[in-house]
Amino acid sequence: MKVLLDLYYLNAATTGIKTYMLELASAARKYTHPEVEWIFTHDPATQATLPNKGKLSKLQRLQFHLDYFKWKEFQLPDLVKKYQPDVLICLDFVSPAASLPCKRLTVFHDAFFWQMPENYPRWWRKYFLSLIKKGLKEQTTLVTTTEYSKRCLEEFLGKNWPMKVIYQTYKGLHGAADIHFLSKNHLQKQGYFLHIGTFDRRKNLPFLVEAYAKYLSQSKEKKKLVLAGGEGQSRQMNDFPLVKQLINSIGIQDQVLLPGYLEEGEIKALYQGAFGYIFPSQNEGFGIPLLESMDFGVPVIHSNQAALMEVAGLAGLCFPLGDLHELSEKMILLEQENDLRTRLSQLGKARVKEFSGENFIDSFHKLILSA
Repeated sequence: MKVLLDLYYLNAATTGIKTYMLELASAARKYTHPEVEWIFTHDPATQATLPNKGKLSKLQRLQFHLDYFKWKEFQLPDLVKKYQPDVLICLDFVSPAASLPCKRLTVFHDAFFWQMPENYPRWWRKYFLSLIKKGLKEQTTLVTTTEYSKRCLEEFLGKNWPMKVIYQTYKGLHGAADIHFLSKNHLQKQGYFLHIGTFDRRKNLPFLVEAYAKYLSQSKEKKKLVLAGGEGQSRQMNDFPLVKQLINSIGIQDQVLLPGYLEEGEIKALYQGAFGYIFPSQNEGFGIPLLESMDFGVPVIHSNQAALMEVAGLAGLCFPLGDLHELSEKMILLEQENDLRTRLSQLGKARVKEFSGENFIDSFHKLILSA
């Protein structure tokens, strides 16, 4: 079977989608299958280093959308004619509107476009959803990240298209940790709770700050809180200004660190030194930081949001979504119960093995060959 993998969107992808694309390409190269020939539309490393649209002017962003449309509707179909694959895989929701002689696997990472329309510019959402709809044709199978995402997508798209859940893998931080990062930021090992991700509204970070303030009023150890990551991806979704305002109004500036976007070595240093990871999100399609934390043996506290429950299994400490008291209590509990920390660390290291790169690509190989 000949498979064409569309990697164009790596020039703009961020966070989870970027990890998905890079790790799938890496696994396809590492874990080869005698019956599957992979063809990449772009070199992953090169395409991933191109400037992403978040750093561009309005005119440049418009040009990006025009280039994206041209790629999906003209250039990618031309590559299908050139390589004549049996299967085309698009990893970014959108498949070409043109009729194609091959089968299609189109990856839907979540149902956020339908669930949270207020988080997106109206014109852009309408345009992007039209591209998605036009690409749902012929022999298409939808691939998504969790059973939760599948249920949500079926609610909005119906069951007209076969849909397969494939658990993705997480980003392996293989480079060296920045050994000076903690000391430069006045952090001690095991001396802080951690969250890594953008300040998108659905991440629920103002709530985390409020729960942390409640924890400080009860804790004897008073560990710090590190909120690492860039601002929300759009003005509608960005909670960074609110988080800063909240920290200042409560008066906990010395206890909360906002280091912004970090390089891989800095992220690795944070994971290695963290006392616990907190994931209070209101909505996720998967939740990669859960697995990254578990891989480092960091105990995880997460909301009972369905996708996070599914990915964490029994390896995390969950609290009811939006319950300040329960989250602060879980932070205190983790602080007081060493046996609990050890058990969560062990469960996490066992759980994360189920999401290996080999399992990720093996699931794709099975789906490709069944097509």
